[in-house]
Amino acid sequence: MSRVETSEGDNKTAYTEKLVSVNRIAKVVKGGKRFSFSALVIVGDGHGRVGFGTGKAREVPDAVKKASEQARQRMVRVPLRESRTIHHDVTGRFGAGLVVLRTAPAGTGIIAGGAMRAIFESLGIQDVVSKCVGSTNPHNMVRSTFSALCATASPRSVASRRGKNVGEIISKRGDAQGTKGSVRG
Repeated sequence: MSRVETSEGDNKTAYTEKLVSVNRIAKVVKGGKRFSFSALVIVGDGHGRVGFGTGKAREVPDAVKKASEQARQRMVRVPLRESRTIHHDVTGRFGAGLVVLRTAPAGTGIIAGGAMRAIFESLGIQDVVSKCVGSTNPHNMVRSTFSALCATASPRSVASRRGKNVGEIISKRGDAQGTKGSVRG
């Protein structure tokens, strides 16, 4: 189930909300069963900020509202290359879920399914290839995708941590990739 809503925040930024999953929960009591609902929501601004949240309530709209409020509070910034893809290949793990995210050339599109697609669309990524190995539970997929996205680093941040300039970092990356496939004769 996927639903898209755009709302105005306090700082006049338009956020995109995507409902990833809704589960019905039954609590067995003396008089029968009491039903409640839990929701998983992804919120993003389309420019490198995204968050996820879960909410639980007696009615679906209340659960979605709680989840979207939590998602707005837990938003993280992800560095994007050329505002369309991630900087490098990365893997993320949560529980039995493992996701592999790969950078892609322009025009590839979003090669992902379900919860991962919702994250990438809300984040503003246009080109990425992803693979889910193991658990396909939406909660595990979302958390493992977020662990992978939080592990990405831009060349600028790597250079500042190492005390170098960006040119040195990028030229070393190119040298390492060029020598990897060389044949010695």
